[in-house]
Amino acid sequence: MKTWIEISREALVYNLSQFRRLVSDGVKIMGVIKANAYGHGLTEVAEIISEKVDWLGVDSFAEALKLRQAAVKKPILVLGYTELKDLKEAVKNNISLTVYNKETILKLGKIPIHNPNLNPKIHIKIETGTSRQGVLENEFFDFIKFVKQFPSIEIQGLSTHYANIEDTTDSSFAMEQLATFSRAAEILKKEGVTPLRHTACSAATILFPETRFEMIRLGISMYGLWSSKETKAVAKNKNLELDLKPALTWKTIVAQIKNLPAGTPVGYGLSEHTSRDSKIAILPVGYYDGYDRKLGNVGNVLIRGKRCKVLGRVCMNMIIVDVTDLEKVELEDEVVLLGRQGREEITAEDLAGKIGTINYEVVTRINPYILRHIV
Repeated sequence: MKTWIEISREALVYNLSQFRRLVSDGVKIMGVIKANAYGHGLTEVAEIISEKVDWLGVDSFAEALKLRQAAVKKPILVLGYTELKDLKEAVKNNISLTVYNKETILKLGKIPIHNPNLNPKIHIKIETGTSRQGVLENEFFDFIKFVKQFPSIEIQGLSTHYANIEDTTDSSFAMEQLATFSRAAEILKKEGVTPLRHTACSAATILFPETRFEMIRLGISMYGLWSSKETKAVAKNKNLELDLKPALTWKTIVAQIKNLPAGTPVGYGLSEHTSRDSKIAILPVGYYDGYDRKLGNVGNVLIRGKRCKVLGRVCMNMIIVDVTDLEKVELEDEVVLLGRQGREEITAEDLAGKIGTINYEVVTRINPYILRHIV
């Protein structure tokens, strides 16, 4: 408990309500909780949102099974790859699978069905321009014919993912992808299949109503974070009223306080020296916990509502911060690494900017062993 995460139930529910207001009543919402719910805690977030969403999206069979073991009854879709050895168990636990390989179809088609409700349920992913998972458009018709050889397999959904909808204000490539997806959906329709169509991530949901179809996949913005500054800018230009509340706060405590004279080296490599007679605080958190090493010498934390600079390199399990300007600081004072304290706030975007990455990575890389508390 030297470092912990607080997840705001109110913020998650509020963000979901914002998107429910944005999309029509007929559009289902998938809450994407892959990668430990973007660092927020898989089972913790599932407990909060299960009654507020229609589906849950995870990356792996292991994540899906963990939810089933936690008595989560909501429909679950594995968005990533499921190994052939796990297919039978996935079907047994009524877990829907994203597929794009004939080998997966062949294995699923041979699974004995003892309960008509526990048949293989698949969402076919079509490759439209991201060059990741998915059936290529010129192979799609052949793939559908192959799937239809196995009557036990239910084509439950059709999906794709946009390559360039978050990081640009130019939507032309995304619209090309949408056209490719629509052609695939027409092929399925002609084959007598009307699946649940879903293409929209958070950014697409916000900016392009035509991408929503029957379901949206709500990821980063469910947690109160914007997909990118471009997404936020375009939304503002379109006069879209969307208020997002970050759900995660990361905290630690002060473990030691000491005084150092001016010119004293601080931390590994002597990368920084005190510029004045200083008071420092040692915090029991480091890069093992997910506090990025690149935040050394440039990061800030919040103590008693004020920003305190990180001094020297981030260590594996500790950081050192300058508390000279605080009127008062005491052992085991609460420290905010990410989130709000008083009138000050350190955002995931702040940290991402300092280490040259995106807000997704900042929160997702927080060590999953750190306890998450719902507040």
